[in-house]
Amino acid sequence: MKAAVFHKPGDISVDTVEDPKIQHPNDVILKVTSTAICGSDLHILSGGVPQPKDLILGHEFMGIVEEVGAGVTKLKKGDRVVVPFPISCGQCFFCTHGASPHCENSNYEHYGPDGDLTDKKGGALYGYTDLYGGYSGGQAEYVRVPYADISPRIVPDNLTDEQVLFLTDIFPTGWSAIDWAQLKGGETVAIFGSGPVGMMAQKAAWLNGAGRVIAIDVLDYRLEKAKAVNHVETLNPHKVDVVEAIRQMTGGRGADVCVDAVGFEPERGVMDKIKSAVNFEVGSMKILDLCFESVRRSGTVSIVGVYGSPYDNFPMFRIFDKGITIKQGQAPVLNYIDHLIDLVKEEKVVLDDIISHTLPLSEAAKGYEMFQKKQDDCTKVVLKPWG
Repeated sequence: MKAAVFHKPGDISVDTVEDPKIQHPNDVILKVTSTAICGSDLHILSGGVPQPKDLILGHEFMGIVEEVGAGVTKLKKGDRVVVPFPISCGQCFFCTHGASPHCENSNYEHYGPDGDLTDKKGGALYGYTDLYGGYSGGQAEYVRVPYADISPRIVPDNLTDEQVLFLTDIFPTGWSAIDWAQLKGGETVAIFGSGPVGMMAQKAAWLNGAGRVIAIDVLDYRLEKAKAVNHVETLNPHKVDVVEAIRQMTGGRGADVCVDAVGFEPERGVMDKIKSAVNFEVGSMKILDLCFESVRRSGTVSIVGVYGSPYDNFPMFRIFDKGITIKQGQAPVLNYIDHLIDLVKEEKVVLDDIISHTLPLSEAAKGYEMFQKKQDDCTKVVLKPWG
């Protein structure tokens, strides 16, 4: 089959690789009909998240069941499904306590309670490094889906792939960021980063009763997109002091909720890069600093951008003094996906309006380049393995 294969930082290509096979009675083989490039994939491509050998990327995918293991009872050949990005066994302590990204059984070699830099990680994720299970991802013509009775959800035939594809990751991730803040209604929510996850968090904020949603990004075309599809207010750090602007918009208090939808690879200046090098840090916690400054006292900061290293000068003094609540981590997609599917069915949310480019899988490298370099006003790339 054809698949988008990461080889080393900066090197991804569409190669011919072996077809996936049923390895366990609970597996299915999926014929992928749509898949997408995620900002988390860019972290691997940049080398910020290490991967020592070739790996098929992609954790946002859906398709049609092609082959069914003998132990699978809930799916049959021909079913059309979306597949959440965390791989959940459905039976361990964490899977039965609403914390499926911490599954004890899916990450066979590198799972553990410590959460170290190079070992003892959480549950497995599709196409997201050997440390998170080493599973082949879905940027391919076919993909093996383990524990197939647990996570995949059958989707109605009357919905297009594009309408439901982002139920795999970015909409549940954006939803998590807002759900963790437990809005009561009328809050001001400031979302740092207006890429795909940021725009999904904007949608989730409105759906959960926010009174005001502010999008922050350094790229005007992203802010214009967010304004057009999500009707948000916008701030560009190149043009205003974002912290002061948010305080002025909120009676001097700051936002009730701040969301970090950027992670450790924001736009950075020379001095920030020098500091990171001196302290042996990967990337920067620049966006987190802005969130902690911008949120009001007793407010909430939700972190759904990826972080993978320790950081010097972590502002514990500010967090303590302001009484900030922090929630973060991989989205527990299984906690939300059934409700979110219903929102799409009932036309209460539109997810495909963030797509800027649809390409054949054969042009995956081009899609990665556009997304990484922010070319051609790229906001989200969908790949089609079968044309």
